[in-house]
Amino acid sequence: MKKLGLLGKNIGYSFSRNYFTDKFNKEGLADVFTYENYDIDSIEKFPETIKKTPGLIGLNVTIPYKEAVIPFLDGLSENARQIGAVNTIKMETNGKLTGHNTDYYGFLQSLQPLLKEHHKKALILGTGGAAKAIAFGLTEIGIDSEFVSRKPAANTITYGDLNRQSFEENQIIINCTPLGTSPKTELFPDIPYDFFTPNHIAFDLIYNPEKTTFLKKAEEKGAVLKNGYEMLVFQAEKAWEIWNRD
Repeated sequence: MKKLGLLGKNIGYSFSRNYFTDKFNKEGLADVFTYENYDIDSIEKFPETIKKTPGLIGLNVTIPYKEAVIPFLDGLSENARQIGAVNTIKMETNGKLTGHNTDYYGFLQSLQPLLKEHHKKALILGTGGAAKAIAFGLTEIGIDSEFVSRKPAANTITYGDLNRQSFEENQIIINCTPLGTSPKTELFPDIPYDFFTPNHIAFDLIYNPEKTTFLKKAEEKGAVLKNGYEMLVFQAEKAWEIWNRD
C-alpha cells in the first residue's frame, strides 16, 4: 500500500483526507493508495513520524508547519525555495525528501477567471506560509501586492493603516488568516469593510464555512466573492501529479 497524508496540528477538519479518500474510491485506487492525517503537536516529531510510516510516498503540509518543516527536508523545488514555504513533500526513490509548493498554483487557477482590467494590486491579510505563496502567485501574473499584519515589517502595513485609499488602490483583498474558520465562524479580519465596492474581489482561503463572515461583509458592498475550496482542489491535484511523476 502506498501511503500519503497531511502533516499539521489539530487537523481533524482536514479537507485533504476526505478529498483524496473520495478520489481513490471513485478512481478504483483504494487498494493501492491510502491517505491519513499525521497530526503532531511539534515539528520536532516529524522525522520520527516519517521513520514510523513505511510505504510513505508523499505528504501535504498545513498550518502551522509550512515554513517550520523546511529545515527537515533534503531539498526544495525552485518555487518552494522562492516562496519560503512548503505545502507538498515528495519522498524520492532514494529516500530523500523534497519540498514543493502547489498553493500558489491552486490560487492562480481559482483567481484568474475573476480578473478584470482594473485588478492591478492586492492586499494580503496575514503573513504566514499561505500568504507567501499567494504573493508569489500574484507576482507571477504581474499583480503587485502588500501584506497586512498586526505588526509593521518590510512590504507590510498594519490593519490600522487601512483606509479608503487602500481599498481604492488595491481591488483584490485576500484573507490568508484563519479568522472565521469553523467552528469560530463569528471571527473576521479587522478591516474597514465599508470600502469594498463591486469592483473588488474578496478572496478567502477558508473553505469551511463556505461563506465566511469576511465574505459576507464584502458581499454587502457588492464585491465579487471566492472561497478557498476550488484553490484546494487545484493544489491537491497538482500535488497528486508531483507524487506520481518519476
